[in-house]
Amino acid sequence: MANRLVKWVLGGVSAAVLAGAAVLVVPAWLTLSGEPVSSAQIADDAQTRYPIVLAHGVMGFGYVGKQSYWHDIPETLRAHGAQVYVTQVSAFNNSDVRGEQLMTQVRQIMQASGAKKVNLIGHSHGSQSVRYVAGTHPEWVASVTTVSGPTMGSEVADWLFGLTQTQPLLADTLLGLGNKLGALINWMTGSNLPIDASEAMKSLTQSGAEVFNRRFPAGVPEQACGEGKHVVDGVHYYSWSSIGQFYRALNLADYLMSLSGKAFVREADNDGLVGRCSSHLGEVIRDDYPMNHF
Repeated sequence: MANRLVKWVLGGVSAAVLAGAAVLVVPAWLTLSGEPVSSAQIADDAQTRYPIVLAHGVMGFGYVGKQSYWHDIPETLRAHGAQVYVTQVSAFNNSDVRGEQLMTQVRQIMQASGAKKVNLIGHSHGSQSVRYVAGTHPEWVASVTTVSGPTMGSEVADWLFGLTQTQPLLADTLLGLGNKLGALINWMTGSNLPIDASEAMKSLTQSGAEVFNRRFPAGVPEQACGEGKHVVDGVHYYSWSSIGQFYRALNLADYLMSLSGKAFVREADNDGLVGRCSSHLGEVIRDDYPMNHF
């Protein structure tokens, strides 16, 4: 039993390092060595009344060279008539810190564009960032869409928080890796944002999510696995998410999601980091797209 635990832990640490490198370095290298997707407008079918603002999740960034955390999505939307802004907040930190950072950028975007409102889209922990902005300044926001957002928390964060109580040295190692990865993201993006993996973990636990939801209840379902109010204070709330962990053998992140998915106890249907029901907010567009969290 002890040997299996050691192998599982060592495998997890190795997978985390490899997946982190793959998610950041490999896409950036491939994109920097190739031609970027053109954002020259070819249609207007994605045009919206208000600009779209994208907010990344944990371990995220705006751009590394020509490579966006969002891959080709911003350029594709722009090519189809949308006005899109890509933001960057701390790769690891609590929801309030990241929310304040995003709010500053939204204010700047509105001033620069002249827009009276924005459409916010947040992936993963970015879902709490966009909810923070909408809850603080609903008059700024036309809509909030969360993508695989841990509205009810992440069981992976719960597992990691449990390690801080039972195996603190291992937990410190994993959180230390997160801090180093955050520092790497800062370096690669030329930023100097505060990094704190422990604070990010606490925000993403079930208890951390409950505290956040009490402060920002808009769109939060009142019944388990249900939908929340679709419109609150004039802001339209939507969510969508996926299930499954392993889809592509050549994607190292899929191996990490297969491993992290083992932390789930309450929700068998999950994307490796967020459970299907946990992702619900406002009007649920769909919660079973066939892909993992990354």
